[in-house]
Amino acid sequence: MRARGPGAGYPARVSAASDYPTTLPRKRMAAGVLFTDAAGRALLVEPVYKNDWEIVGGCVEENESPRQAAVREVKEELGRALAPGRLLVVDWVPPRPGRSDGVMFVFDGGTLDEQTTAGFHLPPEELRSWAWCSQEQIGERTSELLTRRVTAALRAKAEGTMFDLENGFDV
Repeated sequence: MRARGPGAGYPARVSAASDYPTTLPRKRMAAGVLFTDAAGRALLVEPVYKNDWEIVGGCVEENESPRQAAVREVKEELGRALAPGRLLVVDWVPPRPGRSDGVMFVFDGGTLDEQTTAGFHLPPEELRSWAWCSQEQIGERTSELLTRRVTAALRAKAEGTMFDLENGFDV
């Protein structure tokens, strides 16, 4: 194991222990919220800027917790203040061209009824539509990675547990 800390193979600009944290790697993070209906279908949103559908959510901004990001994204994307519940999934995703590795969080948004969804206001510059989707539809509309993540989140919700994933696979 390689030694850590100032003077242990890190950049020469680290002059004191207080500077050490600035040399540590940073991870990209995102937070999503899994909403379901009474039939157990997942709510997916259709972005205007790409073909694959998504769950409600987005990037965790600087100095923002994943839960705070989830709350903000729900308000921005659905126009409703719906606080997320417990954490369902943590998913580390490896780097790929144009993106660093990252950590994705999925929170339980609860089961929504027609009265709640009737109040949705999607931002037209970001989202085209939303739909309740069965497991088959999730696989048809989302990327393979998000299909695995949403499937795990649905299972975690049903089983009252939480899953630790890597690239959408249980570890």
